Amino acid sequence: MVATYEQLKEALQDHRKTLLAELADIDSRKGEQMIGYETHQADAATRAFDQAADLALRNNTAKMLREVEDALARFDKGNYGVCQGCGDKIDIARLEAIPHTGLCLRCAETRDFRANRYS
Repeated sequence: MVATYEQLKEALQDHRKTLLAELADIDSRKGEQMIGYETHQADAATRAFDQAADLALRNNTAKMLREVEDALARFDKGNYGVCQGCGDKIDIARLEAIPHTGLCLRCAETRDFRANRYS
């Protein structure tokens, strides 16, 4: 299915709402998981693990939200679908698969290769 840019924008807006709701849910659990004096060390360890998992989930969700908001900003500027690396048009199939992407496949592969090479 070939999506239109308007459909992609709607999908991004829906994804933004979902991510905001997920962040609110994660943030609402913060007070429930405070590490303190427990009756058993295993209970404290479980709470610590849950806090670390929620923190990782929150960070990943916040990162995705930034990427979605950046894509929506590109819509507003009129340069959605244009590669931020080389300036070429991003293939519509790539945008359908990853609507928030700002890179064409070639630039994304180059970035990933460099990241893996020097890590």
